[in-house]
Amino acid sequence: MNFKNTKNKKKFSIKDLENIVGKRTISNFLYSWRKGQGMSQSGFAKLLGISRANLCDIEKNRKRISPERAAKFEKFLGYSVNILVEMAIEEQLEALGFKFKVTLRPAA
Repeated sequence: MNFKNTKNKKKFSIKDLENIVGKRTISNFLYSWRKGQGMSQSGFAKLLGISRANLCDIEKNRKRISPERAAKFEKFLGYSVNILVEMAIEEQLEALGFKFKVTLRPAA
């Protein structure tokens, strides 16, 4: 795929991105973000305010995080509160056997 060709700009869907980086999960998001920044697990864990072992468990998908913790991670990373929170809720639902995509919007 040629990203330099500006004449044929392609918008990537979530499905396209999942084909590149894997399923949309908190573990894949955090791992990809950390690697993209060139950070070690220790340095990234310190940024997030958790232990390296805890981060390792999250990145290896051995441990889930709550929507509350996901919101804290988003603040540390400078994202608006919804991307990781949506994923955290989806993962909780999936653990219960439900297959839903979650989209959050501000309350009126």
